[in-house]
Amino acid sequence: MQDHRAFLVSLFDAAVEAANPDQCLRAFLPEVPLGRTIVVGAGKGSAQLARALEKLWPGTLEGAIVTRYGYGTACDHIEVLEASHPVPDEAGLLASERMLELVSDLTAEDLVIALVCGGGSALLPAPPEGFDLADEIALNEALLKSGAPISAMNSIRKQFSRIKGGRLAAAAHPAKVVSLVVSDIPGDDASLVSSGPTIPSVSTPQDGLAMIDRYGIELPPHIVDHLRSTKPAPLPDDPVFEGNEVHVVASAKVSLEAASAASEKAGIPAVILSDSLEGEAREAGAFHAALAREIESNARPFQRPVVLLSGGETTVTVKGKGKGGRNTEFLLSLALSISSTEGVHALAADTDGIDGSEDNAGAFVDGSSIDRMLDRGVRAEDHLINNDAWTAFEAVGDLFVCGPTGTNVNDFRAILVL
Repeated sequence: MQDHRAFLVSLFDAAVEAANPDQCLRAFLPEVPLGRTIVVGAGKGSAQLARALEKLWPGTLEGAIVTRYGYGTACDHIEVLEASHPVPDEAGLLASERMLELVSDLTAEDLVIALVCGGGSALLPAPPEGFDLADEIALNEALLKSGAPISAMNSIRKQFSRIKGGRLAAAAHPAKVVSLVVSDIPGDDASLVSSGPTIPSVSTPQDGLAMIDRYGIELPPHIVDHLRSTKPAPLPDDPVFEGNEVHVVASAKVSLEAASAASEKAGIPAVILSDSLEGEAREAGAFHAALAREIESNARPFQRPVVLLSGGETTVTVKGKGKGGRNTEFLLSLALSISSTEGVHALAADTDGIDGSEDNAGAFVDGSSIDRMLDRGVRAEDHLINNDAWTAFEAVGDLFVCGPTGTNVNDFRAILVL
């Protein structure tokens, strides 16, 4: 078992290393401007991006980024702020104001470099005039429980903000803004990463309202009323964005290709199923399990041995009161479907190092997982119903804890079928 797990971890490590800021930023650096270089940024890997930029940048720079509590790293010239994720707090409000302050009163000779990665939506609360932090918290809590995909959630968030949806870049005009984005969005739409603070929105408040109806998201009435009456975030044809640049510097696609290459090097063929998987985590787990069983039993559609790789971001419609995240929920569903199946081993984890609200990135499963849980008095079915996958995996010591990775290209799933 330990050899199988070590192999799966090596694939995770390869995926994370492919998104290492020291490697992925170099090719996308803009020219040093005549004026000032201001750095802003947000996300769970933004501090590591800032540190890498300091090493690579040939001129002087200043600025600030905001990351999750415990995810900071020392920088020489860029302030590293920390705030709450996934639910915003007062520190996030102050960070948003600091970003807006930094880009004010710039000239056409100045340059803004925006370091954007997943997690920034919660780290940059800036509710519209007439609203407060409590409203932003209510919005985020409703979205997190809804089961809506990240693209839908961020389409709504950017319409309820003074900084998201390209508004931070608009505030920096006439300075040029170059956004360097580590994508955690299926399909790599950079305008949706962290709700696009420096990238113009292609969606409108009406689109946000349609998402609310489609996914049955229960928001406070006064927030819905605001979305019905507010002006849209600035659109891509707005002159304030003229001359700006956007570069996706790392993504799930590149990271999965790196994991596939590592598996092939170890002598085990790999298949990338998708780099943009979405949908309910437990349903995705059941599908992956069915595919693994078919390979294990009938050698189709792929021959054994093989590693099945997938990325993207599943969702969890929260109905219970347990602990967990989308990767552990995916795995608990998978474990139930492969129970007593020999030759199937899996790891699913968030590439930022945190799955849900606890300190684990994900967990491991194999055909013995459910029986080992039962030996500890844990009924996996009950824990799945209660959205309590973390507790089930913690009981058998199968949580995967790696700590903050310094990047975020969304979820990583690897299933080894022998």
